[in-house]
Amino acid sequence: MPPSPRRNRSLSLPEDLPRLYPIVDAEVCAAAGRPVGDIARAFLAAGAQWLQLRCKGMASGAFLELAQTVVAECRQAGATLIINDRADIAALSDAQGLHVVHTDLEPADAREVIGDAAILGLSTHTKGQWDAAVREPISYIAIGPVFGTGTKATGYEPIGLALVRDASTAAAAHGLPTVAIGGITLENAPSVIEAGAASVAVISGLVSGDPEARCRAFLRRLK
Repeated sequence: MPPSPRRNRSLSLPEDLPRLYPIVDAEVCAAAGRPVGDIARAFLAAGAQWLQLRCKGMASGAFLELAQTVVAECRQAGATLIINDRADIAALSDAQGLHVVHTDLEPADAREVIGDAAILGLSTHTKGQWDAAVREPISYIAIGPVFGTGTKATGYEPIGLALVRDASTAAAAHGLPTVAIGGITLENAPSVIEAGAASVAVISGLVSGDPEARCRAFLRRLK
């Protein structure tokens, strides 16, 4: 039998994984006419404990500068910052972690850049993907889209609550928590947690109207 892969055990997940995982997406912020930094600060002011910074089209220098600023603000607030996709930005900004998609950098390669102590999340969309993910050196598995969503085109059909339950059970057997994403609203978020997800990731649902108030509402709903 091959040896078990290295996994990050620096955090006692899922206890340290908050139920709400806001994703600060640069494109969504731009569409709402709000600077990325302002949205991140609004979520921190609301009491969010984890943030993910996703800036797919941003130049590397600008992304690094932004990440360093948000890392400092997260530290001041006692919160955790995860960088989407860019292992180099995560390492250079001293962020606490990185999130990759199965088509991005391989988790083992990402570990070489960010180190063993950093948090590493991996997005999955199918049973085959999450079955493979549990053998990777990761800290949590993201699953979705749970419901229909217009924020991010994944090319996959919604998995629904039954598969959230299946994926969460399979991941838990390997000591990994799940983060559910896709079409999650204030109304349906509790049902996703009840189905077994440790956390729900929300993008556009937090940016409309008053982002700080929206974030507070989600936190109250998920208590």
